[in-house]
Amino acid sequence: MPLAPIPLASLRTVGLGLQRPEDVVVGRDGRVWASDRASACAEIRPDGGLRRVGKAGGAPNGINMDTRGGIVIANFGLGTAPAGPLQRLDIETGRVDVLCDAIDGRTLVASNYPIVDSHGDIWCSHSTWDRERADQGLADGFVYRVRGDGRAETMADGFQFANGLALDAGESHLYVCQSIGRNVLRLPIRRDGTLGPPEPYGPVLGEPAFPRATPEQRATFGATDGCGFDREGNLWVTLVLANRIVAITPAREVVTVLHDPTGELMRWPTNVSWGGPDLRDLYIGTIRKDYVLHARSPVPGLPLVHQR
Repeated sequence: MPLAPIPLASLRTVGLGLQRPEDVVVGRDGRVWASDRASACAEIRPDGGLRRVGKAGGAPNGINMDTRGGIVIANFGLGTAPAGPLQRLDIETGRVDVLCDAIDGRTLVASNYPIVDSHGDIWCSHSTWDRERADQGLADGFVYRVRGDGRAETMADGFQFANGLALDAGESHLYVCQSIGRNVLRLPIRRDGTLGPPEPYGPVLGEPAFPRATPEQRATFGATDGCGFDREGNLWVTLVLANRIVAITPAREVVTVLHDPTGELMRWPTNVSWGGPDLRDLYIGTIRKDYVLHARSPVPGLPLVHQR
């Protein structure tokens, strides 16, 4: 069935007061959590208030929930915290543990987005080793995996700013947003858990960014940020600089789901997440605003491991 666009007027702001709300995760219990630079994560209460939990330092970026109910945080560093580790937040006590802070003896500086598979392993993107020059097309992004016993290893590399990740329903492929590449790549997950070679999933999604663009020009920018599957197999992708969210259908067609030309409401959308009893409550991280956005999704999201 065709994927109906979401009217911009139907969006509502929630979690007012968040700092750098890159991402949202919704637990099986219905509680809504957002990444928050002022803490580690903040619970967005039903009355709209915030309950800040923990101290992660740096810049909590992509978040997800593991099978034990803890929130896995990819920390992008920034500011006075040059390191960018993978962390875990205990939402009841506020304790923040480091799950991985180095690969092959090299300190991580830009962990970006984590996703948990059905085995409990955590896959995480690392955007670049050089944040200052990342927009120059460096192909130094990679994906690493942390197993339940703590073993960490690089699984694939050579990405132009590795960003959001997704797993399809059968966990047959890992999907990787390349922000500078302006597309999504997918890699087959072999039976032994290794990854096969990448292939483009859908087309390049827009033009390279340039300074002082008009809203009309920005609307063509293709920098990808976050991604996630709905239950019908559409891969939703945020085009962060274009203030646009698109979906790549199973037929590889690209459909615009949401667009805010001026960025007045949805400015720099970074991630999409689903929750609610019917998995049709859609939450959108907006990194240049102090809130996240909520809307009703035309189709349910694909349940993540912690929601099954």
